[in-house]
Amino acid sequence: MLRGLSSSRILVNQCSSSLRSPVVVRIASLSSTRTLNWRVYNSRLVEQSKDVDKKPISLTSASLKADPAKTNLKVNNNTIKEQTAAKVSKQSGPKAPTISELKIMKDLLKYIWPKGDNKVKIRVILALMLLIGAKVLNIQVPFYFKQIIDSMNVEWSDPTVALPAAIGLTIITYGVSRFGAVLFGELRNAVFAKVAQSAIMNISLQTFKHLMKLDLGWHLSRQTGGLTRAMDRGTKGISYVLGAMIFHIIPITFEISMVCGILTYQFGASFAGITFTTMLLYAIFTIRTTAWRTEFRRAANRADNKGASIALDSLINFEAVKYFNNEQYLANKYYSSLVDYRNSQVKVAQSLAFLNSGQNLIFTSALTAIMYLGCTGVIGGNLTVGDLVLINQLVFQLSVPLNFLGSVYRELKQSLIDMESLFKLRKNEIKIQNVHRPLMLPNELTPFEIKFENVTFGYDKERKILKNASFTIPAGWKTAVVGPSGSGKSTILKLVFRFYDPEEGRILLNGTDIKEIDLASLRKVIGVVPQDTPLFNDTIWENVKFGRIEATDNEILQAIEKAQLAPLIKKLPKGRETIVGERGLMISGGEKQRLAIARVLLKNSGIMFFDEATSALDTHTEQSLLRTIKENFDGSSRTSVYIAHRLRTIADADKIIVLKDGQVEEEGTHRQLIAKKESLYSELWNIQENLDLLEKELDEEEQKEKTT
Repeated sequence: MLRGLSSSRILVNQCSSSLRSPVVVRIASLSSTRTLNWRVYNSRLVEQSKDVDKKPISLTSASLKADPAKTNLKVNNNTIKEQTAAKVSKQSGPKAPTISELKIMKDLLKYIWPKGDNKVKIRVILALMLLIGAKVLNIQVPFYFKQIIDSMNVEWSDPTVALPAAIGLTIITYGVSRFGAVLFGELRNAVFAKVAQSAIMNISLQTFKHLMKLDLGWHLSRQTGGLTRAMDRGTKGISYVLGAMIFHIIPITFEISMVCGILTYQFGASFAGITFTTMLLYAIFTIRTTAWRTEFRRAANRADNKGASIALDSLINFEAVKYFNNEQYLANKYYSSLVDYRNSQVKVAQSLAFLNSGQNLIFTSALTAIMYLGCTGVIGGNLTVGDLVLINQLVFQLSVPLNFLGSVYRELKQSLIDMESLFKLRKNEIKIQNVHRPLMLPNELTPFEIKFENVTFGYDKERKILKNASFTIPAGWKTAVVGPSGSGKSTILKLVFRFYDPEEGRILLNGTDIKEIDLASLRKVIGVVPQDTPLFNDTIWENVKFGRIEATDNEILQAIEKAQLAPLIKKLPKGRETIVGERGLMISGGEKQRLAIARVLLKNSGIMFFDEATSALDTHTEQSLLRTIKENFDGSSRTSVYIAHRLRTIADADKIIVLKDGQVEEEGTHRQLIAKKESLYSELWNIQENLDLLEKELDEEEQKEKTT
C-alpha cells in the first residue's frame, strides 16, 4: 500500500511540475466595471537638464590557450578549456580594439594636471623642481670626487699636517651634495604622493560609477571575478605608471642628456659618442625585447582572470558544488587555469633573463671601451687620474638608472596593459541613460498606470520574448501576470524598471513614455520583492536600511514591525546586528522574504512588483507572507503587480493578464475567467485544485498507514 501511495505521489509531483510551466491560460478581453482611480500627473512634472556623454562600446574577449597538462586527472583538461573558451567567447562578443598607449597616457594626464585645480598643479610643479634639483646635485658629486682625487694625487712631506682648507671644503661639499640629492628625491616623493593617490581615487571612483550605469545585460555577461581582478590590477598599474613617469623616465632622460653634454664638452666627442651609442642600443634592445615579452604578460593576465572567475564562482556556489559532488570537476577546471598561468609566467621569467643578460652585455661593453680610452688618455698625459675617476663615475652612475630603466620600462608596459583593461571598462557604452531634459516624478506616494504599447523585446536578437505586446495595468489595482516559463512575465519588470529598453513600441507611465522620465526618479517609485532576495553580507539592520539610506531609525523600526521581522530579531542572540551571511545564507527563505518586504516598505514606492516572491516557500510560510503583503501593499494608494505561477495566490487580483509566446493571450478577473467557456485559466485552475486535493488525500492515507 505504501509503495502504491509513493508511486501516486511521484505521479502527482510530475503532473504538478509539468503543468506549472507549459499550461497557458486563455482569457477574453475584459470590460471593466471598476472606475480607474488614478490621476494624471504630467502637469506636476519638473524638468531637469542632464547631459550624458555617450561612449563607444568596447567589449573584451579573451582567447584562452593552454598546453595539455600531463596529469592523471579524471576530467580531460583540454575539453574543459575548449568549453570555457567557447563560453567566454560567447559572453564577451567580438574582440575589442586595443586602446593605444598614447591615448591611455593622455587620459591619465587629465588627472595629473586637472583643469581648475591649482593646488594639484602647484604640487606637480614643485615635484618637478625638486626632481631637477636632485639630479643637478647628483651630477655634481663626481666632480667633487675628481677634485678630491687630483688634490690628493701629490706627495705629502709631513703626514701629520692637516688637510688644506680647500680640500676640506670640497669634501664637505661632496657630502652635502650627496645628502641633498637624496633629500630632494624624498621631498619630491612626499609632495607628489597626494597627486598620485588622488588620481587613483578619482579614476577608481569614476570607473565604479560607470560600471553601475551599464545595463543589466552587460553585467550578466561578465564574470565578476575577472572584472574585479582587472580593476585591482588597473589601479595598481596607474600608481606604477605615475611613479615611473615622474620619478624615473623623466629624471633618467634628463640625467643622460647632462652626462653626454658634459663628456662632449670636457673630454671630446669620442667619450660622448660611445655613451650616446650605448644609450641608443640599450633603449632599442629593451623596447624590442619588451614588446616581444608583452604577449606573455597578456596571456598571464587572461589566465589570472580565468582562474579568479572559476575560484569565485565555485566559492559563491559552494552549496551547488556539494549537492552534485563536483568538487573534483571544479578542481580540474581551476587546475587548468593554473597550468595556463604557470606556463605564461615561466615564459615571462625566461624572457626576462634574456633581456637582463642583453642589457648587461651592452652596458659592460660600453664601460670597457670608455675605460680603455680613459687609461690611454692618462698614459698620454691628456687626462689626470681624477679625470679617469670622473669619467668612470659619470658613466657608471648611469648604470643604476639604466638598469632600473630597463625594469621600469618592462613594468611600465605591464602596467599599461593592466590599465588598458581598466580603461576598456570605462569605454563600454551606457545603453540606458537619460534624455537631454528628463522629467521628474512627484515625490509623494502616488499610484501609477502602466501601459505597454506594441512592445517587442528579446535578450537575444534571434529570440524575441515579447512580441508586439499591448496591455494596461491600471493605477491603484492589484494586477497579476501569469504564463508559462519564457513567456515574458519577469521581462515586464525589467522593462518597466529600465534594465533594458524595448526594441519596438513604448511603455507609458500615466501617459508619459518612461524614456522621457529621469532614471533615478523612475526607479525611486518602483519597489521590487524578487523570488531570491539579494542581500549584502552585513547586519539585518543595514540590509533593511538599504531600502532607503536616509531613513531614520524610527522609520526602519516601523518597517521591521510591519514586515513581522521583529519576532525573528528578538530570537537572535545579536538581534538586529546579526550578520545575514553572503547572499543571506544564514537565514531561512521566509526570513529573507520578510527582510525584502521590510526594505520595500521603507522605500515606500507607488508601484510594487512581486516577482514570484513566495514560489520557493512552503505553504504555511507562503500564506503568512501573503497576509503580510496584503496588509501593507494592497490598496488604491499603490499599483501592485504580481508575477506568479500559483493561481491560488493571485485569485483575488483586480485583473489577471496571461502571457503566451510573448503576447497577451487573455485578461480578466478570476470569476470572469473561471466562468468563461474553454478558458485555459479555468482548466489550469481545476487541474491545480485537483492536484492539491489528491496530495491532501495521499497525506491522509499515509498518516493512516503509519498509525496502523
